[in-house]
Amino acid sequence: MIATSACNNADSNKGNGQSQGLKNLTQYVDPFIGTGDHGHVFMGANVPFGFVQLGPVNISEGWDWCSGYHITDSTIMGFAHTHLSGTGIGDLGDISFMPVVGEVKLERGKPDNPLSGMYSLFDHASEKVRPGYYAVRLDRFGINVELTATKRVGFHKYSFPKTDDARIIIDLEHGVGWDAVADAKIIQENDSVISGYRYSKGWAADQRVYFTAVFSKQFNKIGTWWNSSKSNSTDWTGKTEESSRHFEYAQVVFDAEENEEIFVKVALSPVSIENAKANMEAELPGWDFAQTVTAADKAWNEELNKINFVADDASTVKKFYTALYHTMIAPSEFCDVNGDYLGSDRNVHHNATFTNYTTFSLWDTYRAAHPLMTIIHPEKMPDIINTMLTIYKEQGKLPVWHLVGNETNCMVGNPGVCVVADAVLKGFGGFDKDLAYEALKTSVMLDERGQRWMRQFGYIPFDKTNEAVAKTMEYAIADWSVAQVAKSMGKEEDYQYFKTLSESYRNYFDPQTGFMRGKDSIGDFREPFDPFHSVHGGTDYTEGTAWQYIWLVPHDVEGLVGLFGSREAFITKLDSLFIVTGEMGEHASPDISGLIGQYAHGNEPSHHVLYLYSCVGEPAKTAEKVRYVLDSLYTDQPAGLCGNEDVGQMSAWYVLSALGFYQVEPAGGRYFFGSPVLREASIKVGGGKTFKIKALNNSPTNIYIKSVTLNGKPYDKPYIDFRDIAAGGELVFEM
Repeated sequence: MIATSACNNADSNKGNGQSQGLKNLTQYVDPFIGTGDHGHVFMGANVPFGFVQLGPVNISEGWDWCSGYHITDSTIMGFAHTHLSGTGIGDLGDISFMPVVGEVKLERGKPDNPLSGMYSLFDHASEKVRPGYYAVRLDRFGINVELTATKRVGFHKYSFPKTDDARIIIDLEHGVGWDAVADAKIIQENDSVISGYRYSKGWAADQRVYFTAVFSKQFNKIGTWWNSSKSNSTDWTGKTEESSRHFEYAQVVFDAEENEEIFVKVALSPVSIENAKANMEAELPGWDFAQTVTAADKAWNEELNKINFVADDASTVKKFYTALYHTMIAPSEFCDVNGDYLGSDRNVHHNATFTNYTTFSLWDTYRAAHPLMTIIHPEKMPDIINTMLTIYKEQGKLPVWHLVGNETNCMVGNPGVCVVADAVLKGFGGFDKDLAYEALKTSVMLDERGQRWMRQFGYIPFDKTNEAVAKTMEYAIADWSVAQVAKSMGKEEDYQYFKTLSESYRNYFDPQTGFMRGKDSIGDFREPFDPFHSVHGGTDYTEGTAWQYIWLVPHDVEGLVGLFGSREAFITKLDSLFIVTGEMGEHASPDISGLIGQYAHGNEPSHHVLYLYSCVGEPAKTAEKVRYVLDSLYTDQPAGLCGNEDVGQMSAWYVLSALGFYQVEPAGGRYFFGSPVLREASIKVGGGKTFKIKALNNSPTNIYIKSVTLNGKPYDKPYIDFRDIAAGGELVFEM
């Protein structure tokens, strides 16, 4: 049996933050998991939910570099202070620093020319990474780099070789993915402080980041450039005076002795340079790099210790804690220490009474990451919901996919509605319930993104917009969530109205084929019809096929069963999902991954599907398939995720399922049983309460739940309610 305190990795135990009775759980986290294949996870140093994610950016670009880093790459062009984790679109990569020796070209560089650009080759064997710490050697320059962070400050440690031309480049031009600089400015404040800002456009249409950088050693000189295409000379300006010309690059130069350590602290703010300075003073006034690493490790251990997870093998423990780590990279705090933040209305708001967050990948995370958060981070829920309600007040609707204060409207449906409704139904306080209901109702009644057609026709016709089936089915899920809140608040008329809308999925069901099929505005099914066919962004389904979208009715499983005519017919169709094969076509969405037959675990609309068996009285089939996915589609290798991480959703599925349950419905808190892979677990659920789980007689062959007790009493429901978890107690599975 592998207990969560048994590993003795010497390097991982540095600064292990075990004060106040914390177990050293960061030793089980392997941040390389998900950096291969199409996982797209962040690599670098940060603290839980921090604004700063400080890590390397490769020179390569493309879909697998959405976070800026991929395990197959051996180049680094800089260390940027903001990154996304697991997304299918690249952005951020702001305020990049790159230490070099001698003059280099201020451009991205070319991997086939070792003298081009400001990049270096590196060997992955030189990388050392654990939560809150990253290190690598830049082979081209002989520089050792170490990184750590606080919430709003990145801390760099560069060990140079002996040289009279040690340089640190500040790059405000390059970002990641879609990002493109719109305006940038560098200001030399003295011979050890440089400040500035970077405005950019990309996935987030109007992104603004302000910074101040303090160097531990006075630099000899500074050079500034507008961009590399206009100038590449050593046009040293000495002290940069204020002028109308804004600069995208700066280089500072030092003399360095052999292995001399030069430190840089870089504080960020979404509001102003002055606020960045205040963030620095509040979070990192000193220069103790080792202590900052220790503090970051402690911050991670405090969060990871919310679940004490014990399993029978080291790989399962590593997968579990790495997954838990990945669920806490975002949402990210998006405010300064004084409460100032940049709002969705593009105005600066001062002295907020709540912690403002950003990076809400809601089409993904409403399914598992947010239901997990309600269990292990109840103290954060008021701030999360107040952030969403504030976004509603500033932009007129709840967030869809929010990034650094921008609404991207990415993906389909109204997923923010589900998150807010879930919080209301679970009884969380600390926010205005009446405002919450207003936001819920207003958001689902807008005339944008196809919603008016849904109300007009009872579904969205395919001749009105692409991905019509997916949009309608996601809207129906949100409408059901609003209906449940209306019912809980005694709003019977609203309840009936939204409940009816939540059944809109029925309009697509074709009893002849047993699939959800697109309909046009006169009610005819789309022809020809191929349930295997996929064109990314160009069919009736979002990142999926008809085979995957039959099941996207987590809010009304009984209603879906009824469409098939009998429980037996439903189960037969569900069985077939896992064995059928067919050609999706050359333009199929790459997100359709992690396939078992046509079940696609690599993409979020499928994540509840394995638990449908438990919903209809066949828990053994859920157990078989959940255990297979846990053991086979998640591994402890860089290619350990079978699809995009999507800001914690893939990992949250693992965490919940490893504990033995999963929230199928979008709101309300019924977590259906599957097949736990633990020996025991202890979950801190807030208020000093603990919820314990035991799986007796568990093994790779004993995967079925034979019986359940809750607080010592026999329990016969196929799910456990959130309120029972939040109350603390003990759940025992006999396997």
